[in-house]
Amino acid sequence: MKEALDWIAQNHQTIYIVILMIFVGIEVIGRVPSVLHTPLMSGANAIHGVVIIGAIIVMGKAETDNYLALALGFLAVVLGTLNVVGGFVVTDRMLEMFKSRKIPLNRLTISGIAVIFTFLAASVPTTVPSINPPKIHA
Repeated sequence: MKEALDWIAQNHQTIYIVILMIFVGIEVIGRVPSVLHTPLMSGANAIHGVVIIGAIIVMGKAETDNYLALALGFLAVVLGTLNVVGGFVVTDRMLEMFKSRKIPLNRLTISGIAVIFTFLAASVPTTVPSINPPKIHA
């Protein structure tokens, strides 16, 4: 217990900075409009590729008998990869909302168009005026 209190006493400025960052983060995220929240979070998730790089470096520099470092590095790689993939999936889904949708022509639509053309063709008068060629007087 004394060691923990000594560590806190030695690092009290760092602890204050971390607590301040937590409050500033809550305020910044709380003021983001809901329309922008998804794109910003998906972009932040994609940036977490740095976590993957760091975890790979930790795993590479760890001793072969240090199972804790290897396990934590592996867990960080897996979770960081899931976070990055999730960020790209959310971004892709969000961008799909802004694409124009093409309405597929199914049988009902095609048969409806055929009925309309049939009705229009039936309503056109069938008598065509005869065209007499002009008479030539010699």
